Amino acid sequence: MAKKVKKAVVLLSGGLDSATTLAIAKSKGFKCFALTFHYGQRHSVELKAAKKIAKHIGTVQHKIVDINPTVFANSALTDKSIDIPLDRDINHSQIPVTYVPARNTIFLSFALAFAESISAFDIFIGVNATDYSGYPDCRAEYISAFEKLANLATAATVQKKGTFKIHTPIIKMSKSQIVKTGTRLGVNYALTHSCYNPAKGGKSCGRCDSCQLRLKGFAQARLKDPLKYAKH
Repeated sequence: MAKKVKKAVVLLSGGLDSATTLAIAKSKGFKCFALTFHYGQRHSVELKAAKKIAKHIGTVQHKIVDINPTVFANSALTDKSIDIPLDRDINHSQIPVTYVPARNTIFLSFALAFAESISAFDIFIGVNATDYSGYPDCRAEYISAFEKLANLATAATVQKKGTFKIHTPIIKMSKSQIVKTGTRLGVNYALTHSCYNPAKGGKSCGRCDSCQLRLKGFAQARLKDPLKYAKH
């Protein structure tokens, strides 16, 4: 009897974490369907990165979904009148201005709809609760709550066709562990983009929270970050 193909929907931003998450899903034998979102983010260069990563790692399908940016007001990532924090201590406890209101809830809702439409019951998201920027929708308890919702809200589960699982393979990893894992799985990090505040031409600033976390991860992994930085 032929082995049943496992399908998974993977949220792919174009950054280091999501690229590693896609590689992990692929290594587990899943046929991956990637979703990327264009929501008016000032670092929209990540969309090009996502396309390259999807091709590099390999997906059955890669969709880029447009969301009206007015949904995500009052975030430095969508409102250019709000400055991106630079050169600050990344070991903080406050939720930063780069938080995008309910972003992961909206993204996961799209992923859930897509998954149900293609009869997939596995969704991968690259949230991280160790080396991260303090976003509340990156925590394990949030993911657990959304998974419970997914299994209450869909016809597929009511009809007992399957049970949805939200996979968070890097949630407990440090950034250096993520880099080492992706490197072992053959991820080409030169294709990724992590910066919130890219210079003209897309070069990473090296100063925002995301760049600092990325640089710290490569340094602790004793590996060279292949990206070129405006500052470094």
